[in-house]
Amino acid sequence: MSKKLILLLALSTTLCLNAQTKAEQAIKAFEQKYHQEKIHLLLDKNSFVAGENVWFKSYVFDGYNTSAISTTLFVELYDRNKKLISKKLVPLIDGEGSGSISLPASLKEDVYYIRAYTAWMANFNEDFQFIKPIAIYNPASPEKLILNPASSWTASIHPESGHLIDGINTKLAVRLQSAGTAPLDWDGYVVDSENPDLKIVTFKGFDQNVGLFSLTPKSGKKYQLVIQDKQGQKQNVALPEVSSSGIYLRVTNDKDHVKYTLQTKNTSQDSQYYKILGTINNQLVYKAQVNKIINETEYSIPNNQLVNGILQLTVFDDKENVIASRLSFVQPQILQIKQPQLQSLLFSNSSRGKNSFAIPKDPDYSNYTVLIIDANTKSTEEDHSLLSSLWLTGDITSNIASPAQYFTKNRNIEALDALLISEKWKRFDWKSIISGYFPTIKYQPENYLSYKGKINIQGKPAPDTDLNLIFDSESGSKIFQIKSDQSGFFILNNLIFEDSMKFSYKLNSESKEPDHNYSVYFQPNFDFIPYQKSLPLTSCQLTQRSNDDPPSEEITRSFIALNTHKMINEKVTNIEEIKLRGEIRSKTKKLNNELSSPLFRSAREEVFDFINDPKAVTSTGIMQWLQGRVSSLRIDSKNGTYIPYLYNEPTQIYLDEMPVSPGQVSNMSSSEIALVKVIKGFFAGAPGGGNGAIAIYTRRGSSSGKTIDRNQPSQLRQISLSGYDKEVPFESPVYDNEAFRKISQDTRSVLYWSPNQEAQTQESTPVQFYNNDDAKKYRIIIMGYDKTNETPLYYNEVLP
Repeated sequence: MSKKLILLLALSTTLCLNAQTKAEQAIKAFEQKYHQEKIHLLLDKNSFVAGENVWFKSYVFDGYNTSAISTTLFVELYDRNKKLISKKLVPLIDGEGSGSISLPASLKEDVYYIRAYTAWMANFNEDFQFIKPIAIYNPASPEKLILNPASSWTASIHPESGHLIDGINTKLAVRLQSAGTAPLDWDGYVVDSENPDLKIVTFKGFDQNVGLFSLTPKSGKKYQLVIQDKQGQKQNVALPEVSSSGIYLRVTNDKDHVKYTLQTKNTSQDSQYYKILGTINNQLVYKAQVNKIINETEYSIPNNQLVNGILQLTVFDDKENVIASRLSFVQPQILQIKQPQLQSLLFSNSSRGKNSFAIPKDPDYSNYTVLIIDANTKSTEEDHSLLSSLWLTGDITSNIASPAQYFTKNRNIEALDALLISEKWKRFDWKSIISGYFPTIKYQPENYLSYKGKINIQGKPAPDTDLNLIFDSESGSKIFQIKSDQSGFFILNNLIFEDSMKFSYKLNSESKEPDHNYSVYFQPNFDFIPYQKSLPLTSCQLTQRSNDDPPSEEITRSFIALNTHKMINEKVTNIEEIKLRGEIRSKTKKLNNELSSPLFRSAREEVFDFINDPKAVTSTGIMQWLQGRVSSLRIDSKNGTYIPYLYNEPTQIYLDEMPVSPGQVSNMSSSEIALVKVIKGFFAGAPGGGNGAIAIYTRRGSSSGKTIDRNQPSQLRQISLSGYDKEVPFESPVYDNEAFRKISQDTRSVLYWSPNQEAQTQESTPVQFYNNDDAKKYRIIIMGYDKTNETPLYYNEVLP
């Protein structure tokens, strides 16, 4: 958390407030050792047809910042019987990743479920993993999906702070739940059970989730809540029993403060003092102690050093029992997000017309996610947005209908507060952690992909044995040497590659492999973790499809668009001008693949091409040239030698993937260099994974490390390791080109998809797309995170 504040308020107390209680020690341990990740998945659209691709962009958060804990995301697709249909491995860079799922054309029409999680999240309750139902249509299926016509709902009542106390005016939240669709229009009233014809309180629901009313209860009375919707469904719910004593915690919220009051009834002898602790994201941000509760005394917590998020206020007695608790959202009036003001807007609603706009230059952002859809198409962001996942549903596990509504321009702040009155914080339980019961950590986060290997000679483990790994590339063969430990094991970690990585291997010492009687085994240190819970219910059900039952217009358009995408992909492959798009970038990527081995590739690297990019020319030494071009990289001069520092730590330099000292490359000119890349963070080629490096590749074309004479008889053995799943490229038509004009129908709902739109550093970032045959308006969704990984950029508007 970028901003945090612990306020120490000694209110009418003579006790020392600095001594930490068990509760404070417990929450500190939980915060430090049990970070909580959560996930948001943006899909390119809300429903699909069999045979399509599902494209997704993932954001993994650690609290309210993008996560640096996990580097691999597991994504799975299940049917309603929990049969696994597809699974994908996705690399995460600063908490962000993207991928695709290809839906089989034979998939039966039904509701399916996308699950996303990290290995670290598997240590905690499965309720916090990402599970999203999606409808997949297929007119060839014998059954079709329909909305459940008999969608019932239930109601529950939640007094603020958890209790009804005699004579204390109390806010009560009424919560609706439904496996289908809860009513938007509903109301209710409260009666005394002894006089059911007299309405004590009446109210109207805020939305399909929650309503709110206030009541001053009396001991001995039994109250009933009567709720009804406009369809005539009615339900009676008994209010909790009224207690003759207790403490009531009332919370209000304005743009400057969270305010709370304590009211008491018949508790003067129960506790010598009360302690109030406030936590945000499982971090202690507020504590106060009250010796004597004076009714209606108001206490304030300033918002200016807190972040948007859920604040849990808890009242403890002197024995650290929880007396009252309340969730509240900090500063809902002002959401701490950045919304870009789009520039150079040129929109056309003509058939297949060209459209464009620009995202303003902002040095704090290196990339964006951009999705543009026909405004008549529903986006997954309409119900579950990045903001609602970040601030609400990532931490609240109960079913909330359309949680995105609480973070839009027209949001109902009172409804969000009522919703939080009805909820409890479930990331931890105070009683459990105070007693020392913490989650069991079974899965540790890995730095990208990791494989464990074992060397056996004549059937026995081979300790302290050198193994050569030989990688072939267009620039030659490259050898890397690893050594087994005392038990014959070794680790290949920090691996980042797509599809598969093929290489050869052999023992380094011939004397250790008589008659070639040795074996090497490789086993992944990562795996998909089975889902144990039941999948959630949905508002859809299957019914028999009749022979004369035509598909809906939306499904028909989707199948036409599916064929259109196939034609677009064929034409993109065959049109030379499209193939040359981003020519320098493509050549740089190719050069990087040719020169660098798989062990010297990282998800976080900045590459400079001195062969294909005319701007990458310098008359100075390469270290001087790098100065100022890479964030977090500093070049210092010491006795005439330029020393690189990455994140203020000295960083290793590799020349053709061999470690060298800074003095050996300080005076190298660009004429000697083919490519330079600055690797940030871990990579497999460094001892122990390293923590970043500068890799310089010369124009000599020689391979790094030792070389293999391929003319000699081979004693090499080969193996292939599985890597991350390759994302299917999303292609769009360019109707300025004659070849695309031959497409007969264009009913695409997704007009533009770029999960990693590179931000221009010196100018605004242009976006260009072409209309389908009939769209008149476009929904434009732009997301991103600044380089501190703290402030979300969010844009979701319909234009023009």
